[in-house]
Amino acid sequence: MKIKITLLLFLTVLFSCKTDPNQQIDEGKITENTYHNEEIGWTMEIPEGWNVTHKSDVDRRTKKGLEALSETSGFEIDTSGLKQLLNFEKNRFNIFQSTSELFEVEYEGEWEETNASAKELIYYAYMERGIRADSTAIKTIVIDGMEFQLYGFTIYNAKGEVLLNQLIYSRLINGYSFGVSIHYNNEADKKQMLDAWLNSTFQK
Repeated sequence: MKIKITLLLFLTVLFSCKTDPNQQIDEGKITENTYHNEEIGWTMEIPEGWNVTHKSDVDRRTKKGLEALSETSGFEIDTSGLKQLLNFEKNRFNIFQSTSELFEVEYEGEWEETNASAKELIYYAYMERGIRADSTAIKTIVIDGMEFQLYGFTIYNAKGEVLLNQLIYSRLINGYSFGVSIHYNNEADKKQMLDAWLNSTFQK
């Protein structure tokens, strides 16, 4: 039995060498500091001073996240269709990640149910590893006229201090489950990533 989790990478930050940025993504193209993905119809500027994440690092994080979610769910996680889009970072705690995956809707509300299940599974994966985490309710936010579902996590260290914050945006677009997560531990880096993401443009 398989369970489809389209937002796999949003767990992986807890667990870059310089090359051509276009070799570090599965889909899309980076021109100077601008990323564009034709399938999603998405364009975004990469903030100055941030580095495109090396694909080997993305693959390593994906593997760790997959193992954690599989252990928590008790099911095999199907990531055969998962594509890495734009991923960039400043350090291990301040990371922007995005993915897409083909999602064939079989009944009304299926994608929304899957998204809510992903949120719940990530939360329990933290709990099972003794990591204290708080989560927010799912709400809707509009970016360039497109409605995204948004929820977040706050992760604490053993002393009860905030270690990391995560913001997770997702929506179904052009037949793909498209997700963006922003990981941060300070307001300045959060602002840079959020400013860039919220100024994204989408082909209508």
